[in-house]
Amino acid sequence: MYKWHKQIQIIVDEIDECIKRHNGEVLTLQFLSRKLGYSEFHTTRKFKEISGMQFRDYLRLRKLAFALKEVRDNKKSILDIAFDYGFSSHEAFTRSFKATYGIAPREYRKKPVPVVLRTKLNPFDRYFLGIGEIGMVKSTEDVKVYFVTIPAHKFLYIKNNESNGYWDFWKKEETIHGQDYCNKICGLLDSISSKLDDEGTGEINSGGGQIMAYINDPNGKKFDCYPVARIECYGVRLASDYIGETPPKMLLVDVPEAEYIVFEHEPFDYEQANCSVEEKVNTAIANFDFTDTEYCFDDTLGRITYFYHDPVRFWKYIRPVRKQ
Repeated sequence: MYKWHKQIQIIVDEIDECIKRHNGEVLTLQFLSRKLGYSEFHTTRKFKEISGMQFRDYLRLRKLAFALKEVRDNKKSILDIAFDYGFSSHEAFTRSFKATYGIAPREYRKKPVPVVLRTKLNPFDRYFLGIGEIGMVKSTEDVKVYFVTIPAHKFLYIKNNESNGYWDFWKKEETIHGQDYCNKICGLLDSISSKLDDEGTGEINSGGGQIMAYINDPNGKKFDCYPVARIECYGVRLASDYIGETPPKMLLVDVPEAEYIVFEHEPFDYEQANCSVEEKVNTAIANFDFTDTEYCFDDTLGRITYFYHDPVRFWKYIRPVRKQ
C-alpha cells in the first residue's frame, strides 16, 4: 500500500505544478495515469481509496483554491482568472465558486470572508504511515538560541486541552468534530490574508502562516518537560489591528508585546531527520542555562509558546521569558 501512497503523491504534486503554470491541457486522468504506467480505471480507484474523493472533484477544488487567492489578492478580471484555471466562461466559474464557497467571486473580492479551501493531499508521509525517518543527524551544533521582542499581535486558533503533539492534536480534534477536520481548519486558515508568518509565496497549503502553539492554562495537560499545564493550539498570528471575522469554533486573542527565547534548528531533510531534529531541539531547551542572562522562562498563565515546523526553513520553538 505504501507504493500507491507514493504514486498518488506524484499525481497530487504534478496537479499543483500544472495549476501554478496554468498548464491545464495535461491535467487529465489519462495523462497522469500514463505517467504512472497504470490504467485510468486502476489509478482513479486507488486515488479515491487513498484520498476519499473522486479525482475530478479533487482537481476542481484545487483549481478553485488557487483561483480564490487570485480573486482575493490581485486586480485581474474575474473572466481572466476563470480562463487561467480552466473554466469555460465567467458564468461557469461563478457557479462553481459560489457552489463551493457560498459566495460569488465578485462579492468575495469586495469582502474576503474566511472560507474552507481544498488543501493539498499529502498521502505519502513517512510519520503518518509509520515508516519513520531514513537517516540520523548526529551533530548537536545546529540549534541557534537567541532572545527576541515580539510586537503586539492577535492569535486566531482552535485548541485541544488533552492533546500532546501534532498528530495527537488532529486525531483528538477529528474525534470531536468528525473526519477531515484538519483539512477543513487548514483550508479555512489558508483563505485568510495578511498572516504575519506567511512568506507570501502564493502557495496553497504550503503551511504559510499556520503554526502550533501552547498556552499556559491550568485546564490543560502537564508534562514532565514543561513545568506548567498547557493547552495545545493551532492557528495563525495576525496584525494587532486585524478586524476580520472570527470563524465558528475558533478563538481570537490579543497578545501584548513581550520577550521570548528562540530555539531554532537550521533547514533539514524531513524524511531523513525529523525525529532527530525534534530530539535535538528538545534537548537544547531542557539544557539551556540562563545563568549569564537576565531572563528565565515565563510560566505565567496565558503566555504563549509558538512552534514552527517548516523543514525547508527551520524547526523553531519560541518560548516566553521574563526578567529575573
